Amino acid sequence: MPRKIVLDCDPGLDDAVAIMLAQGNPDVELLAVTTVGGNQSLEKVTRNALGVGSLAGVTAPVAAGADSPLLEPAQDAGHVHGESGLGGVDTPESTIELDTRHAVEVIVDTVMCEEPGTVTLVPVGPLTNIALAVRREPRIVERVAEVVLMGGAIRVGNQSPVAEFNIACDPEAAQIVFSAGWRVTMVGLDLTHQAQATEEVFARIAEVGGPVADLTLGMLSFYRDSYRSSGRLDHPPLHDPCAVAYAVDPDVMTTRRAPISVELTGTLTRGMTVADLRLPADESCPTQVAEQLDVDRFWNLVLDALHRVAAAGPTPAPGAVAPTPAVDAADLVETTEQVDAPG
Repeated sequence: MPRKIVLDCDPGLDDAVAIMLAQGNPDVELLAVTTVGGNQSLEKVTRNALGVGSLAGVTAPVAAGADSPLLEPAQDAGHVHGESGLGGVDTPESTIELDTRHAVEVIVDTVMCEEPGTVTLVPVGPLTNIALAVRREPRIVERVAEVVLMGGAIRVGNQSPVAEFNIACDPEAAQIVFSAGWRVTMVGLDLTHQAQATEEVFARIAEVGGPVADLTLGMLSFYRDSYRSSGRLDHPPLHDPCAVAYAVDPDVMTTRRAPISVELTGTLTRGMTVADLRLPADESCPTQVAEQLDVDRFWNLVLDALHRVAAAGPTPAPGAVAPTPAVDAADLVETTEQVDAPG
């Protein structure tokens, strides 16, 4: 039975590959793609989601969400993902009509309409949309099978020495998600830095051929240059597809159950994901962290999906793209209410 997924993203170079992995894997039923401001502005990441989705053959609803965090001004990662969010690589003109609903409505509607315990939320950007969905309709917590998020770090961050970008963008939203009581798997930097696109991976992608390979190689080349110019890594890690891969095939990585909280007040540590690894966690603990990636298994999943997307071709039905709604988080949920502080 296919795994039903809602992919909440901010494309973003690695988000684009995550969309293709979700669409191209035969064990996934992609229920919706929602966007959130993060790697670039909401307008840009939504345009990218529509373009990549069209190339990948996405037929699920695509909806735009929050353009800013719950409490703080928006920030982006243009220094990594480029001015467009896709490193300047052009996507085909979109043949997907943007859903007129706000992403939060799409998330809530989808979860409430499907059978309880069948929908997995896979957020791979800031967690604003997911937190707003919980606040808008708390019943989704008991209906969602699992939240598999790309974000956080146990050891070293990338936005700060201890905080990862997605969590640091909206720490309050992240704390809401981690403390909601549902099952959460945190696929953080400790895991995703193992998913590096080496020269061998580039060669395998080239073998896919056609527009899918051209787009992917163009994005990853820009991504590689960004990492090398910063002196961080020689090969770019594909963070976001790791979360999709786990949602599809949990055997692709090992996990460890642990309580996780988000630091909200530290001067130097705001946005840090604090996992208590001192003792084995009780089986009732709903949160866990990803630790070790089966690298070959991961890349086989990605490459298989790219081949399938390339063979299937783009979304066939043309449609007009509606304007991207710039909706502030405060328009949906009162953001001044108390957020649970980490314990």
